[in-house]
Amino acid sequence: MDARSKQVSNWRSSFTKGTGFDSWGQLVEAVDEYQMLSKKLLQQSTFEAQLFTDDQKKTLTKISACLDLRAKALQSPQATEGFSLNELRKVESAFSNLLSTSQAAFPVSMPAGAAIPRLSTQRGNFELDIEGDEIDDEDEDDEHGNLGVPSSAIRPTGRLLQRIPHEKGTTDLTVRIEKIGLKDASIYLDPFITISVKDSAGVDVTKMQDTPVAIKREDPYIVFDVDVEIQRPLEKMPKGTAIFFELKHYKPKKKTISTKCFAFLEMDEIKQGQSVIELYQKPTDYKKKKLSLVTAKPLYLHLHLLLHDD
Repeated sequence: MDARSKQVSNWRSSFTKGTGFDSWGQLVEAVDEYQMLSKKLLQQSTFEAQLFTDDQKKTLTKISACLDLRAKALQSPQATEGFSLNELRKVESAFSNLLSTSQAAFPVSMPAGAAIPRLSTQRGNFELDIEGDEIDDEDEDDEHGNLGVPSSAIRPTGRLLQRIPHEKGTTDLTVRIEKIGLKDASIYLDPFITISVKDSAGVDVTKMQDTPVAIKREDPYIVFDVDVEIQRPLEKMPKGTAIFFELKHYKPKKKTISTKCFAFLEMDEIKQGQSVIELYQKPTDYKKKKLSLVTAKPLYLHLHLLLHDD
């Protein structure tokens, strides 16, 4: 049993234990079990957690919200309305989504009172939105276009990993991110790129990495000139793996980091030397099913690929 299956099995056991307490009238024990399980689910739905995909993390937050609603209902027995045990039992089938590459509809309609956490994390004192929500970048960030303007002392600092130890008979990859072309390159504050390696189901193959903030602008380009060490030999990548590059930027009005666009590099495109790849509209589609170009103009992500073998 792999780590994900084991985790889901443990959660299901806890869920069954809680609903058992609930049906037997052991309300204090049921509330404790529901609250404990809810907390565990949320721990695996954070941005840093690597075990589940973003869609599966959304399912986790919904299950957690249902558990919290049932616990609240048990703590207010005098209330005439509340999330019932029968409704909660229907939620159990959602655990199957956590082991599937295709996400079925959530088994119950989320009540209006359900507090569903956003899939986000805190870095410093700003929030990072991993769902890629963004409204009118140009209008919101236009006055903050200069790379040299400090964003209230908040700047992403980058999370790049060292090159992995070389294994004989394998090929390691360094990706030098040179620049990205955008027609409105000047308006983005503190732009950086998140690099992730995903299999065909959108599951992380290696840890995600962030570049430091771009070093300069040369209209229409945002320039990075930074090396990223891919954390697994090419020969050990699962079939259908791709390397994703997501351009993100800081939005001072909301104190959030938002995704502007993304690009990806498939395994058969990896060759020594220059590589120029297309940019797609958000939200990032790790399964590469629904892709729309950001612009018809000849603007791309420019990379230089360095292969290291024996």
